This record gives sequence, C-alpha cells and structure tokens, in this order.
Amino acid sequence: MNRSGLAAASLALFVTSGALAASDRLPTIPPADYTAEQQKAASDFEAARHGKVFGPFEPLMHSPDVMTLSRSMGDYLRFKSAIGNTLSELVILVVAREWTQDFEWWYHYPIALKAGIPKEVADAIADGRRPAGMNADEEMIYDYTSELLKSKRVSDVTFNRVKARFGDKGVVDLTGVAGYYTLLAMQLNAAQYKIPEGAVGLKRLPE
Repeated sequence: MNRSGLAAASLALFVTSGALAASDRLPTIPPADYTAEQQKAASDFEAARHGKVFGPFEPLMHSPDVMTLSRSMGDYLRFKSAIGNTLSELVILVVAREWTQDFEWWYHYPIALKAGIPKEVADAIADGRRPAGMNADEEMIYDYTSELLKSKRVSDVTFNRVKARFGDKGVVDLTGVAGYYTLLAMQLNAAQYKIPEGAVGLKRLPE
C-alpha cells in the first residue's frame, strides 16, 4: 500500500476509535491554547500529514521544535525509507513490543497487516516470541532490529545480510526507523499516554 493509502487507513482508524485520553503528566494542549510556536508546529504537521496533531505528537507539542523535527524525520522514515513501508512496519512492531508501548502497537498493528505483514508474525511479536515462517527479508529485518534493541549491537552476520540486500542506505534507514520509533515510544511511556478506553494493549512480559 502506498503512503496515501496507509495514511488514510491510519487516520480512519484513529477517528473511528474515539479520542485518546492523555495523562496528567503531559496533557494534550487544546488548540485554542496553543502559543504562536505551537500553532506553527500544528499547521506544519497538518500540511505534512493531512490531519490534526495526534498520538505521540500531542505530548511533544509541549516542545514544538522537538515535535516538528520529529515529525519531519518521521515523514521520511515511515513513508520513504530504503527498506520500504512493509518492512518499516515490522520494525515498528518490534520496537513497540520491546518498549511495551501500547499506543504504538494499537496504532500500527492494523497498518502492518494492511501493509503485508502476516498476522501470525505480528501476533508472535506481541507474545514476545520469535515468529516462525518469516520470509528472508522479514527475518533479517527482525533479527537486525531485535539485536540492536536487546544487545545494543548488531552482529556481523546480521549486518552484512541487511547491507547485501538493502545497501548502506538501507542499513542507515533501518537503524533510523528503529531509533525514531524508540524515541516516540520513550516519549509516550514517559507521558503515560493512553489508548482509547476499551482498546487492548500489549500484555506485560516478564522482565
């Protein structure tokens, strides 16, 4: 699915699922209360993403420069990276599971399925299991992301597989997707950002 299709699916899911309740830590700022800098950040967001500020960008609005720079990086990493949208969504699921980030998982799980990630692969990640039956691309992307998040390093074997398949740019972009969604997961977890009432988040795994 192309960028516009994925964005439309994301927006439709968000709108039909109801408003999100942010925590008291970094509460969502009503647009009527935006400063001039926040108004500019929100306007730039709407122009780039064709929708209102939502999700991780709501707590980030307390620092509009960080919000805008994060959104700009995401414009490339989510929609235009050298590994493609489908594999980027796989990375996002692995990151969300590693951080037990409910919003990231709730929002991207259906997008990942629509982008072509098999349900059994996504569900295994949710359970904290290595998925069976991955294709070669999924396997190397899963291994690279998992190693980077868990070991803080990537083995030569895994690195060279990704480099041979996607080139130097692909390696950098893959690392960028993992890092970007780690940033958002950290912001969301720190803010205790909520998923909609009644939505099911990730189960908590043993430490």
